[in-house]
Amino acid sequence: MSTQVAGLAKKNGYTNIRIYQGGRPAWIKAGNLVYADNQAIENGNIVLIDLRSIKKSENGRIARSVSIPYPELDNRIDGLALKAPIVLYSDSHKEVARAVRDLRAKGFKKVALVAGNYAGWVQAGGTIVRGPVVTDIHWRRKLGKGEVSREDFLRVVHGKEPGAVTLDVRTKEEVMEGRFKNSLTIPLDQISSRLAEIPKNKKIYVYSSTGARADMCVQELKKNGYKAYFLRAEITCTGNDCDIED
Repeated sequence: MSTQVAGLAKKNGYTNIRIYQGGRPAWIKAGNLVYADNQAIENGNIVLIDLRSIKKSENGRIARSVSIPYPELDNRIDGLALKAPIVLYSDSHKEVARAVRDLRAKGFKKVALVAGNYAGWVQAGGTIVRGPVVTDIHWRRKLGKGEVSREDFLRVVHGKEPGAVTLDVRTKEEVMEGRFKNSLTIPLDQISSRLAEIPKNKKIYVYSSTGARADMCVQELKKNGYKAYFLRAEITCTGNDCDIED
C-alpha cells in the first residue's frame, strides 16, 4: 500500500517522498521491534504478557495481562498457536527485546511491545488492575468485523459456494506472480471505476497479500451496496498454487 499512498501524496503536491517497499514484514525480518497501539492492548484479540515478577504484577499490571515472568517464558509458551498475536511488557527494554527474539526463534510471527513498557502505559493513563494474577493463557482466533474464515474462503476457491466469488485487489505485478484460479482481479485503486465488473447478486470475498487492502476494498464495496467480506491472512502465490497463512 505504500506506493499507493505515495502516489496520493504526490497528487497533493508533496515532492520529498520515500517508500519503504518491504513494509512491516521486511522490518520484522530484519530483527526490528514493533509496538501495539492502545486499542489493541485494551480490546484486541491478543495475548498480553507481563514479563515482570508475579509480585510486581500483583502490585499493578495492565488489565487483561497474563503473568509469565521472563525466566519462565520459554516453557510456559509451549502449546500456544504460533499465529497468536502476542504483546509483551516489562520494566526493562532489554528484557522485552530478548523475549521478542526468543519468541520469533520459536516461530511466533506476531510479537509486539507496549510502548514504554509498564511505566509508559501508566504515564499514558492506561487501565491497570491489582491483586491476584492470571497465569493461564486462553486464546483462540476470532474473526473481526467483515472478515471471512479461511475455511469459507477456500470453499469459494474450490467452487463449492456458487453464491460467492473471490476478488483479488493486489497490483497487476503481484497478480502476474500467481493468483487463485477463477478469481476476479481488480487493483484496489481501480475498484471505484470498475464496479460494473463485480456481480452484485453474489457475495464478494476479497483478498490481497495480507488483508489490509482487502479490508479497504470491502468498505468501498459496502458503500455501493455489495455484500462483501475480506480474508485477513498472508497469501503468497506461484501460478495457481497459493498458500494462506493466518
